Amino acid sequence: MVRSVFRAFSTLNKGLRPKFPARSFTTSTTSSISNHPFVSKLLHGSISGVKAALDSSDASIIHANDNASFWESLLSSINSSSPHKAQLVLEWKLEKLMKEDERDQKKYSELIALCGRVRNISFAMKVFNLIEAHGMRPTSTIFNSLIFACLCSGNLITAISLFEIMDRSENCKPNLASYNAFVTHYSKLGDSKSMSLWYSASKEAGFAPNIQTYESLIAGSIKSKQINDANKFYEEMMLSGVTPSTYIMENMIELLCQERKIVRTKQFVKFLLNGSWSLNGKTMKKLLHLYSELAGVEEMEELLKVFISSKQDSEVLLQVHLGIIRMYAMLDRLDDMEFSIGRMLMQGQSFTCSYDVEKIISSYFRRSAHDRLELFLERIHGSYKFPRSTYDLIIAGYERAGLHEKLDMMKAQMLDIID
Repeated sequence: MVRSVFRAFSTLNKGLRPKFPARSFTTSTTSSISNHPFVSKLLHGSISGVKAALDSSDASIIHANDNASFWESLLSSINSSSPHKAQLVLEWKLEKLMKEDERDQKKYSELIALCGRVRNISFAMKVFNLIEAHGMRPTSTIFNSLIFACLCSGNLITAISLFEIMDRSENCKPNLASYNAFVTHYSKLGDSKSMSLWYSASKEAGFAPNIQTYESLIAGSIKSKQINDANKFYEEMMLSGVTPSTYIMENMIELLCQERKIVRTKQFVKFLLNGSWSLNGKTMKKLLHLYSELAGVEEMEELLKVFISSKQDSEVLLQVHLGIIRMYAMLDRLDDMEFSIGRMLMQGQSFTCSYDVEKIISSYFRRSAHDRLELFLERIHGSYKFPRSTYDLIIAGYERAGLHEKLDMMKAQMLDIID
């Protein structure tokens, strides 16, 4: 079997290496790990001291953590600044497995997948070879990790060759994860045709799709603007009894925003909230943008009531509050705008960016409500720091209105802040 795998990998040396978009692994998890004292020391220390540091007692975060996502974040963080150090971490993990005579193939599978995360195919192959040299027969899980590593690195032809080797073997036949690897790969590329072909092949092989399959199918269809396909896969999933993930629900909201069908969007949001789903900030921004374009402010008010009763995250609620305030400001409905501002402040939330504050200020100036503007500025003074752009807007407004006393006060206040 090793010879067959070597033949598959020989394509790497023949220029058969298609280029695909690089995958980014920069996440909040990666950021928090890189801030850990030991990881920071590893990042800034010498290359020659990497393995010694990993063996030291200071590396408690390393020794106590066997979670795959932790190692993905760690390797990604190290690889972004020093691929050589990332290679040494992989070597250290392999040496540790060999020294402990580890027989659990899951450990080796995870290590091969880590190689894929940092696009180190040569080391992934080394791990694969050592598995057989260690007296173990590679399983489908090991092959799937190797396929994953190839796809992460853009080595599509090699990945297909490995799949064909599995298909011809007696003990390592492709399973659903094997097909899902290709479905996910083409999904990320937005190649809906190839994605659907691999999905059809998995069904012909007798495999029922799981949540990972549907996540890729729906995301890939949306990315390639195949709206009908995305809806079809979502309905198929619901009929099959597979419980959707948060990722799928967020993608479906993005799909509805693309379709710009406000009635269906409202129905879907109600379905989500009745099912105790939570929305993230990014998805909420898209939803509010659709509401602001196609729905009225009264419908936004209804949305806020539903969100409050469903106990959504405070960040999500803040975005709805601000969306309503912006709409009232654009309509110059000052009474409603001020009521909405007070409601938000009473919830313990405040303004986070100048864009919203400046929309409100502009509304006051359009209505020549200068005294009400002054009350508003006093109201938020303790919870919001005015940037230069906000001062410039207020000063320009007072100049146009000829309010010289207020103008001088604002200029003096701005100078105090700048100084």
